[in-house]
Amino acid sequence: MSERSPTFYAWLSLATSILTIGLKFWAYYLTGSVGMLSDAMEAGVNIAAALVALGVLTYAEEKPDREHNFGHEKAQYFSSGIEGALVIVAAAAIVWSAIPRLAHPQAIEQVGAGLALSVVAGLANAACAWVMLRAARTHRSITLEADARHLLTDVWTTAGVFIGVVLVQVTGYLRLDPIIALAVAIQILWTGWHLMRRSFEGLMDRAVPEDDRAAITAVLDSLRHQGCDFHALRTRVAGAKSFVDVHVLVPGSMSVQAGHDIVEALESEVRAKLPHVEILIHLEPLEDPRSWDDPEKPLAGS
Repeated sequence: MSERSPTFYAWLSLATSILTIGLKFWAYYLTGSVGMLSDAMEAGVNIAAALVALGVLTYAEEKPDREHNFGHEKAQYFSSGIEGALVIVAAAAIVWSAIPRLAHPQAIEQVGAGLALSVVAGLANAACAWVMLRAARTHRSITLEADARHLLTDVWTTAGVFIGVVLVQVTGYLRLDPIIALAVAIQILWTGWHLMRRSFEGLMDRAVPEDDRAAITAVLDSLRHQGCDFHALRTRVAGAKSFVDVHVLVPGSMSVQAGHDIVEALESEVRAKLPHVEILIHLEPLEDPRSWDDPEKPLAGS
């Protein structure tokens, strides 16, 4: 799987979304179910989200340049935020369609054919989401993960609509159809909020996960066995990459070459454990009190 680029999976998501929206609107046309209409509307959001993901991933793959020295990975958070906003718009559209049906419920027609089409669409989304989640872990891509989790939400939405339509047929209570649609809208709103929150956290330079930080600290702890030390460890995640900044303290009498060798060894060991991490090390003399000034500490009086 790793030989395929992230954009391949964005194209896969787009193709799946086009297939499923056709199936779901066909199901709505046959049945007249507002629950199925809500499911089809979310499939429309899937297409828009896949297009955004494709554009963002294409941009994020560009090499660092004069104006973006650290690359373009952070653009992935915009994709997650935009997708969250689109999901919320879809939820509002579902509510707009469902409320009139509460006052004027309508019978559902050709239930068997409509449910069969919905099941096929749900299975297509589930398969695509499973493949994309694996790719998201391989490429450390929040864009692929967000798109995959949105597709999984669509699967659960389809399952809810399926149950709602069956219950309408069993009970004869027509208002169950718009009620299920409103429940779907609430669930979609939650997904949209979650995606937007993750986007915001990423843009705020969130620190690396605790497991990664522990692995980095374990490498740096080896300095103390060499009569050296470290401090001012700072980390941030930017899309698929993570950046680390740390101050390493060595004896002032040590040669530049020896200090450089220590730094090179640390960087190599960190890269071996965490290939997605770029580490920047600032070398300082151990005996100088100024070396212990920690930029992470707040300024006096603040």
